[in-house]
Amino acid sequence: MTRRMALFGAAAAFAMTPLAAMAERGDSGHLNLIYWQAPSIMNPYLSGGTKEQEASSIVLEPLARYNERGELVPWLAESIPTVENGGVSEDLMSITWRLREGLLWSDGTPVTSADVAFTAQYCMSPDGGCAQLRNFNDVESIEVVDDRTVTVHFSVPKPVPYGPFVSATSPIIQRAQFENCLGANAPTCTDANFMPIGTGAFRVVEFRPNDVIQMEANPNYRDPALPHFATLTLKGGGDAASAGRAVMETGEMDYAWNLQLAPDVIATMAQGGHGVPISAFGTLVERIEMNLTDPSPDLPPETRSTRAAPHPFLSDIRVRQALSMAIDRPLLVEVGYGQAGRVACNIVPNPPVFRSEANEGCAVQDLDGARALLDAAGWVPGPDGIRVKDGRRLVVDYQTSTNAVRQDFQALIQQWWREIGVEANLRNVNASVFFGGDPGSPDTFQKFYADVEMYANNFTGTDPENYLGAWRCDHEPRPATQWQGENINRFCDPTYDALHLQMAQTADINERGRIGRELNDILVQNYVVVPLVDRGRVDAHANSLGGVLLNVWDSGLWNIADWYRIQ
Repeated sequence: MTRRMALFGAAAAFAMTPLAAMAERGDSGHLNLIYWQAPSIMNPYLSGGTKEQEASSIVLEPLARYNERGELVPWLAESIPTVENGGVSEDLMSITWRLREGLLWSDGTPVTSADVAFTAQYCMSPDGGCAQLRNFNDVESIEVVDDRTVTVHFSVPKPVPYGPFVSATSPIIQRAQFENCLGANAPTCTDANFMPIGTGAFRVVEFRPNDVIQMEANPNYRDPALPHFATLTLKGGGDAASAGRAVMETGEMDYAWNLQLAPDVIATMAQGGHGVPISAFGTLVERIEMNLTDPSPDLPPETRSTRAAPHPFLSDIRVRQALSMAIDRPLLVEVGYGQAGRVACNIVPNPPVFRSEANEGCAVQDLDGARALLDAAGWVPGPDGIRVKDGRRLVVDYQTSTNAVRQDFQALIQQWWREIGVEANLRNVNASVFFGGDPGSPDTFQKFYADVEMYANNFTGTDPENYLGAWRCDHEPRPATQWQGENINRFCDPTYDALHLQMAQTADINERGRIGRELNDILVQNYVVVPLVDRGRVDAHANSLGGVLLNVWDSGLWNIADWYRIQ
């Protein structure tokens, strides 16, 4: 099934005008996107930030991805391999992909299976600190069968083998451009990381980190009628409010991403008449991450925020649990999201088969219970109300990105923690820096130089196996990985790892659901991660922009080639 065939049903829902249907490449002119969290790199393998994944997805593409309904569809591959069509081996130990014929990189050179194999080598290099390593869990080797065929061999049976090279988090990169960028050299390849050669509908003309990206239509794109836009600007920076106004009130921009704003603010903006908000629920959870390691600046750099130094008080589950119990989640939903939010007691809120029902008690704030836990842990209220133990005051450094809703949340949570005898020092960091991947910055969420931090992330597709694999031992950011990694909390539990391996080898969806819920419960009931709000994704697009399909299962820009200007 070709890409255009796969999207035909979705495109029909837009009732595309005859003019749009017969359009030629570039005849819709210029497209303006605004991402108030500005991308700092165009390589998703060197950043765990959604903003980098979204921006790079315009240029870099995977073999397959998820459509707006969460269905896996072929992209650079001819079809989706299955056991039934022979693409997945009977023993579930391998999957074979075949590239579409005639694919070219934007520089005009052929795309081959050697590029696919190299992509795995790049991410799996021991010293590279690949931010998307979970997609390559249990990969043993990559076999180049011929120029268009590649086989992924696993170390265990994989009933769901769609991790490597699937979705915006695991695109194919060009071997010729990145072959000298393996391992510790990965962050040093500035040209490749800022201006990757890709197969997507656009190619980068200019990249200014944390500011603006200029792109033009890829002259070697596989569909000669696409993209409809000749040029594109992705403007970064500012805040969510200014981004929303630029689309819905002033009409300066065509598309705004991630409008993390109070519902009444969005409703007022929509009255501007230039654009409309669009939203959908997926797997995006606003949460507090607990640092299980010591972030003290008094420690040497090779030890600070690593498993070599356990946290002085968050290593005690009673303290972590008390911090969670003190939070009034329904009020956070009301203040921050309205109908675009729901109380989250799980790190995996969807699909239903993976959603645990064992943690619903988190929806009720329990200040007295939180105080009792801290009493039992030996933390005694001091003269100013802040608890003390062994001469140490119970003070937490609490960081997040700069955003009005998140700062409102910080203020409320600071107040609730004060009521149980915990002092919180609040800090917010520019989102472009916080979610960036600069190994030299002390302010990234990966480096985690704080006691707790708050943000949201999610998983692509509808199966959380790879996502839950992020909390496996040795997946944490640390100096040896250029501070890249997905296990932000530095959590390590051999029981969790064994259970995740069991999930990786389980085919039955109900059994996969049971194991997934159990993994979720280990994280949540140990208060490693403290879920707050199940967030609906809210974007906005201009009234004059057609073809947009909001996708919460992959990149929101997944079908940007099909966007067009309504005449």
